[in-house]
Amino acid sequence: MSQREQLLGLCLALSSSIFIGASFIVKKRGLRIAAAQGLRAGAGGFSYLKEPVWWAGMMSMVIGEAANFAAYAFAPAILVTPLGALSIIVSAVLAHIVLQEKLNMFGSLGCLLCITGSLTIVLHAPPERQLDSVIEVFQLAMQPAFLGYAVFSVCIIIFLILFVAPQHGTTNIFVYLGICSLAGSLSVMSCKALGIALKLTFQGDNQLLFGETYVCISVVVVCVMTQMNYLNKALDLFNTAIVSPVYYVMFTLLTILASIIMFRDVQSLEQVLTEGCGFVTIV
Repeated sequence: MSQREQLLGLCLALSSSIFIGASFIVKKRGLRIAAAQGLRAGAGGFSYLKEPVWWAGMMSMVIGEAANFAAYAFAPAILVTPLGALSIIVSAVLAHIVLQEKLNMFGSLGCLLCITGSLTIVLHAPPERQLDSVIEVFQLAMQPAFLGYAVFSVCIIIFLILFVAPQHGTTNIFVYLGICSLAGSLSVMSCKALGIALKLTFQGDNQLLFGETYVCISVVVVCVMTQMNYLNKALDLFNTAIVSPVYYVMFTLLTILASIIMFRDVQSLEQVLTEGCGFVTIV
């Protein structure tokens, strides 16, 4: 992977964070308006689907996710994902201005620490292996270690949805965001495969002929729908300045873990220790 491609991937990831950070605020605004007119999302309502403001926030998120999706085709996941820290700054500042959710000194310090930890990870991330087809990515996903992670994640998601969310979802922020983060870590790996498939297809090597491409599309659709539903519930019930950083931390750690398991990146002891310090700083 050339430095030019990696730089393009990082620029896409940064622009993605700006759109996604703004989408949290616009969607939250739409959820507030919808809650005043019908059953709120946190109570299982879907009146927000009739609210134009919510759809504006959704469009911002779609643009951000599209840029993020493209970024995975040009840069490794372990580089792209931590850069989502910028979305915390965007959402925290906009929440302070637009939603009147005051950001105190400790909130500002928390945002700064997330940026610091993310930069630590980015600067010491291992180079990504060269992948030449979507089949190669799919074969990596079929490794026993990653299959074990995927099965474990799906089981935890089902357990949280069926048994934990009905009783504790409205009072504990980690329930809904745990579902989002686990589903997100699986969707990112599929996005990585799709990004590579589209890049190679545009270069003349048609990857749309392979069934593995459509399996990845199905995984992305299911995971994204799950994320959208439970993220809306979390945003409706909890302060945006809390939802955004907690979701970022959980999503980042799980995505990097999934990436390490799937791609089996070879790292030196110095890299592992430095990235570990980055993780601790983010948390």
